[in-house]
Amino acid sequence: MASTKTFDIETLGAPVFPSPFHSRKTSGGNGFNFVQDRDRFLFDISLSEFNRCLTENDEPLCLERSGPREKLLFDPTKTTAAIVTCGGLCPGINNVIRSLVMGLYYFYGVRNILGVPYGYEGLIPSYGHGFKHLTPDVVKDIHEFGGTVLGSSRGAQNVSDMVDTLEDNQVDMLFAIGGDGTLKGANAIGEEVQKRGLKISVVGIPKTIDNDINLIDKSFGFETAFDMASPIIRDAHNEATGAFNGVSIVKLMGRDSGFIAACAAMSMPVVNFVLVPEMEFSLYGENGFLENLGRRLEDKHHAVIVVAEGAGQHLFDQEGVQTKDASGNVKHKDIGPFLKSEIGSYFKEKGKQVTIKYIDPSYIIRSAPANAGDSIFCSRLAHNAIHGAMAGKTKFVVGRLNNKFVYLPISEVTNRRKKINMEGEFWYAVLESTGQPFLMG
Repeated sequence: MASTKTFDIETLGAPVFPSPFHSRKTSGGNGFNFVQDRDRFLFDISLSEFNRCLTENDEPLCLERSGPREKLLFDPTKTTAAIVTCGGLCPGINNVIRSLVMGLYYFYGVRNILGVPYGYEGLIPSYGHGFKHLTPDVVKDIHEFGGTVLGSSRGAQNVSDMVDTLEDNQVDMLFAIGGDGTLKGANAIGEEVQKRGLKISVVGIPKTIDNDINLIDKSFGFETAFDMASPIIRDAHNEATGAFNGVSIVKLMGRDSGFIAACAAMSMPVVNFVLVPEMEFSLYGENGFLENLGRRLEDKHHAVIVVAEGAGQHLFDQEGVQTKDASGNVKHKDIGPFLKSEIGSYFKEKGKQVTIKYIDPSYIIRSAPANAGDSIFCSRLAHNAIHGAMAGKTKFVVGRLNNKFVYLPISEVTNRRKKINMEGEFWYAVLESTGQPFLMG
């Protein structure tokens, strides 16, 4: 019995042009070690899945290995590539842009590389943004800075108009750097390209500081985010211990997934409570958050709380229509000031003195340049994205899964958000680090 689910990557046609890597010789070898389309990695590497496939005579679910192919669909000397960055800022965007330009230019000899300003708006002529011509000299130093040299924006644009722009400018491949909304937009562009019978490769490079892209191990910028948060938490701890019954609240990014808050807390193990969107906790009651905080203060006279921006939304009055941002994301209520107010009121009613410090470094963190680990990761993502595009693959994202770089269909990584498993080993590690109870309320 064959598996009904596949991660096959769509192609625009049969590759015919020889890769320029043919001329390269490896040390002691006969030539470049090309990747074949049949080279796959297992999706589930557990022994139980292996035994199940043996018992049921089932084909294991596999993913296409990323890397340079021997034949290319596009003639590099006649290829036009475009790069667009969308959504919120994230450490490493400039690293990806730089690596895309350098890889296209030096690996393959592509000379016409267009930067699309201000997200998908740049593909709508009426905005008047135009294109930026990108060369190695233009991008050589941008990795030293945070943000994106191309600019970004949120909000959906008319797909047909964007494809018109790509067609009018004879773009052969579009690299879309962004999160869930950006990738869905890229997939829609790919669908419209397919309807028109065009040969434009559409490639997604997953960017979300929240690390909530489905299936992949992590997204770029995430490691820098909790790396940047660590010294802030350290200083928050200093503030808390500097006052009798001192309480420091640090709010970090994480709209629907609490990975930054959880990893930041573990990387700087002075945190006593981590509150994330995946958990429904009670403020009041015998085992509620405030009762647990009170016990902590009775014992140690200080506490550090790390809260993700999307945590505790169930605590707010949910009456009325939810508002959304330009990307279609629900605008959450601000848990940070709310938590500070509730803590203050609770202990005031009990006649207990507390000193509360509230810190929100979110926009500083997301605008920071990538650290060393993310810098390497960004380069490898970009280079593998180029290899897939040049071979004519489309509507795919490049990501790392089980520590291997692979290609996945955009549709598979956008059908749900990755969240913390509250009964999994990762969350237990958080509980072990903080000492907070498994349930609060």
